[in-house]
Amino acid sequence: MPGKVRVVSDYPVSADTLWAITKDLDALVEMNSGMVKMEGVPSGDMYAGQQIDARVSLFGFLPKQSYGITVLEVDNAYRLFRSTEQGSGVKSWNHTGRVEETPDGSRLIDEIEIDAGWKTPLVVAWANRLYRARHKPRLRLLEKRGLLG
Repeated sequence: MPGKVRVVSDYPVSADTLWAITKDLDALVEMNSGMVKMEGVPSGDMYAGQQIDARVSLFGFLPKQSYGITVLEVDNAYRLFRSTEQGSGVKSWNHTGRVEETPDGSRLIDEIEIDAGWKTPLVVAWANRLYRARHKPRLRLLEKRGLLG
C-alpha cells in the first residue's frame, strides 16, 4: 500500500519568485545536497515530458544508484508541476508541487505518494525528513540570489 507525504512551507517572497526557484533543477540539486547527492540532473527549468536519468547517493557516502524522473506536467499559470520517479528501491514516487500566494508571501505544497514495497514506511519517513530539510537551503538560495526582501 502506498504511503503519502505532505509538506507545506511558507516563504516571504512572491509566488512567482518561489515558483521560479521551485521549477529550477539547479536549485533542486543544491537544496538536496546535504542529504542526497545528485548527478546527471540537467541545468535549467524542468519542462513537461522531460526525462531525467540521474545517479543519487544518500549523504554522498552510499553507493550511487540510478534514479529516473519523468516530468509529467509543468503549469506556469497555476504554478504546479507533477512528476513520477523510480529507482533506488522505489517502485513509484508520484510528486505534485504547487505554489500559492499567501498574505505574507507564498506557500509551497509538496504532496508525494510513494510505493517502495515493504520499505514504504521507511521511505515515507525519509521523504518527510528530506522535504522538510529543503526549507532552510531554499531560504539561503533565495537570499544568495538576491530574492529575499
